[in-house]
Amino acid sequence: MTRTEETAEVPGALPESLTDFISYLLRRVYAQFSSTGDGGDSDSRDFLVLDALTGRDWESQLDLAERLGINRTIMVSVIDRLEARGEVRRTRNPDNRRQYVLSLTDRGREAVEASRRTVAARDARLTAVLTDEETARLDELLARLLPESAQPLVQGTEYLVAQAHHRLRKHGDDKLAGTGLRVRHYGPLSALDIFGPISQQRLAELLAITGPAASQLVDELVKLGLVQRGRDPHDRRRYALEVTATGREKLALIADAVAELATDISDRLGPDGDEELRALLVKLLAPTHSGPAFAGNTKSSVSARG
Repeated sequence: MTRTEETAEVPGALPESLTDFISYLLRRVYAQFSSTGDGGDSDSRDFLVLDALTGRDWESQLDLAERLGINRTIMVSVIDRLEARGEVRRTRNPDNRRQYVLSLTDRGREAVEASRRTVAARDARLTAVLTDEETARLDELLARLLPESAQPLVQGTEYLVAQAHHRLRKHGDDKLAGTGLRVRHYGPLSALDIFGPISQQRLAELLAITGPAASQLVDELVKLGLVQRGRDPHDRRRYALEVTATGREKLALIADAVAELATDISDRLGPDGDEELRALLVKLLAPTHSGPAFAGNTKSSVSARG
């Protein structure tokens, strides 16, 4: 997620018609957590790797990257950084010279213990609106959204939120592989299909995102030929956005992927798990939102940048 995405949402506005979608709520919580971050993505990845190495050496750097959901190229830079700080030792695997064995050093063990205290304190701040029992249940449900091989390696609410968000976004986009489309396109296309033609400012209001985020999103959709800009009949100084014929065709395709993703999430969470997780995510967002921004037809029902 880029810095623009992290700050895309407008605090104080939660589109009512989107709250049925766990992937949307999870992205909102992830953005909320990120906006109050003490560190960056590099700090998060460093801790995840150090924590995973606490109980054992890891015989394959690539395997660890896959289980933690870290891009292999980024993983190389993480290990380089940790090795330079003397927190991780990387040695050739005697059974496979193309692989490195990763080991935690004494300095690394000290670093991970200090980080755990910091992570626990930050988690407590981020989940202050939840009871201890609710936080434990939230962590349990979020873990179910991760592959079984990754679940024991990811600890802490903030890290579970981040991992679940990234993996669901990729899972949804994978369903649209080869089309050039993304799950995040569904929200704006749905809004424009229902309410268009409308101004870019109005689209931003409907999706509860900032002006710069809406501009970036519209540029992307126009380039794909899914949206066109025309003059606003009520104000000739402004453009009015509307879905093209191609956009309507692609909207149906994206809608199928969104529905499949929602089904996959429900299957992973088990009976009533999706309702529980939805309620907990809404409660986490409650202190920062004051009411619906995009109420009405549920046809318009997924994240603008999911």
